[in-house]
Formats: sequence, C-alpha cells, structure tokens
Amino acid sequence: MILLTDWNVAWLMTGIGFGTVFTILCLLVIILTVFSAITKSTTKATAVKAIDTPAKTIAEASELDKAAVATAIYLYQKSKGDQESGVLTIKKTPTPWHAVLNERL
Repeated sequence: MILLTDWNVAWLMTGIGFGTVFTILCLLVIILTVFSAITKSTTKATAVKAIDTPAKTIAEASELDKAAVATAIYLYQKSKGDQESGVLTIKKTPTPWHAVLNERL
C-alpha cells in the first residue's frame, strides 16, 4: 500500500496550527498584562482610602459582630468532631452473576 501524502501541505498545516496557537498565547499575555496594570492602579487608590479609615478593635466590635464570630466558631468546632475512620470494608457475597462470570468459583 502506498502512502500518498503531500508533505508540503502537511508541513504548511502544522506551521499554521502552531502559529495560530502561539499568536493566541501572545495576545492572551498582552491582554492579561494590560488588565494587571489597570487593576494595580485602581487598587492603589482604594488602598490609600483603606489606610485613612481606622479598623475596629476588639473593644469597639458590636454585639452582632461578636455573636457572628461566636456562631462561626461553634459551627466549626461542631463539624470538626465528625471524623470518619477512613477504613473501607468489602465483604464478598456470592451472587448468581458472580457464578456465571467466574465459573471456577
């Protein structure tokens, strides 16, 4: 059997494929770099605003904040106590399907 392949067309298609992928990757890098520069400039402005406003201390926290933290800690501790053993027990039980599929047993 003779393999009829036009190698010029095969190499051309391979080059077009690799070129397309490489071009798309380069465009993606450029787009992500631009978005990164945009977000860095906007986060610097918000970071300056955040520094100007003082954070609440524990003494200044409201009762609602304290209740939310206490509830979260309670629910976390409650869910943490349910530990599984991690041991699987497989019991072999003879079935008619098993007898048909494995006649030696």
